[in-house]
Amino acid sequence: MGATLRGALAARVFLCFALGYLLSYGLRAINAVIAPALMAELGLSNADLGLLSSAYFVSFGCMQLPLGIWLDKYGPRRTESALLLVAAAGAIVFATSTTLAGLWLGRALIGIGVSACLMAAFKGYRLWFAPERQSQLASWMLVAGTAGALSATVPVTLALPLLGWRGIFWVVAALLLLVSAAIFVLLRTAEQQAGQAVLPVLAAGGDGGYRRIFGSAYFWRMGVLGLANHGIFFALQTLWAGPWMMTVLGKTQAQTARILFALNAVLMLSYLALGWAAPRLARRGWNSHRLIGIGIAGMLLAQGAMLLATGPDAWLLWLALALCVPVTTLVQSNVGLAFPAALAGRANSAYNLQLFIGAFAAQWGFGVLADAFKVHGAPSGHAFRMALASVLALQAAAWLYFLASRAQPEAKPE
Repeated sequence: MGATLRGALAARVFLCFALGYLLSYGLRAINAVIAPALMAELGLSNADLGLLSSAYFVSFGCMQLPLGIWLDKYGPRRTESALLLVAAAGAIVFATSTTLAGLWLGRALIGIGVSACLMAAFKGYRLWFAPERQSQLASWMLVAGTAGALSATVPVTLALPLLGWRGIFWVVAALLLLVSAAIFVLLRTAEQQAGQAVLPVLAAGGDGGYRRIFGSAYFWRMGVLGLANHGIFFALQTLWAGPWMMTVLGKTQAQTARILFALNAVLMLSYLALGWAAPRLARRGWNSHRLIGIGIAGMLLAQGAMLLATGPDAWLLWLALALCVPVTTLVQSNVGLAFPAALAGRANSAYNLQLFIGAFAAQWGFGVLADAFKVHGAPSGHAFRMALASVLALQAAAWLYFLASRAQPEAKPE
């Protein structure tokens, strides 16, 4: 292990990675706010909007397996700074496109470009910080990500009349270029001081490492939760929460922006609370699997209540959902700790692949289902409820599989 970073240099490393993840998460969520403008200007259907937004997730997901190898081979500084250039190009393509195909390409390039923002940070923290700092840094990164989701709500809504959605993406492209340069230039010192700019650990895992991970029964016990529960929440948070507020609950665009801001604020505070509470609960004998089972049950109950609630305060159920969602971070942590350290990066990337496959399928599939129910005579609000009921059934099945499985990790969490 190289030198442990402290002081200003440690803060510089964290801020560079946090800014990248903030932009990544903001871009993940921005379509929930600009959806009405996109649909009005380009005449998109719900299915078109779902397909467009899911381009981020499918491209992001396709990057996960090679990403784990690149991070090990080239290091987090080079990998993330190079990929952020691709994201900036994608933002420019998105800003200048006039067709669904062009927008899809831009969105896909963005997904490719920001695919390293969290995994590169975790790799850098493992190389440059003491082991006891890892969980704290991971929690702070999730707070930074949720701050990005917050930035895609009220701030974007306020900027839309001034810049338009195209102008917003030009600004995003400039910010991506700045963060890419900051990571490449400012983190060079961290690499030099740690003395471990690149760790060639491919021989420890290689392609066989992925075969070992995907062949693990425990990986799939957790992976189905990433595929269904975690992935579907991402689809709701980053796209369908906005249309739900307006179509099902009759909120205005301004009201929807404020509700989405509150949703992400509660989510951010919940991440902080879980980061504080999880180790304390573990010391009191609470098994992480038990916490996961309870948290996922809470997510299912909140979404089930959404199907029935119709009053003016029904949006508060989304805040109840946000209170339960952070338990999904325990799922990903367990996957990373379930395998030897040499495979931890690949294990996290493999889990991310499941997560983003689920998010892609849910973003697109929710729109397809809503349109199909409308074609068969359901009013728009009822069509959305029926689509949510369908994806809720998938989440319940994944939760039951998790509870029924007795698969255990290869390596006990440290």
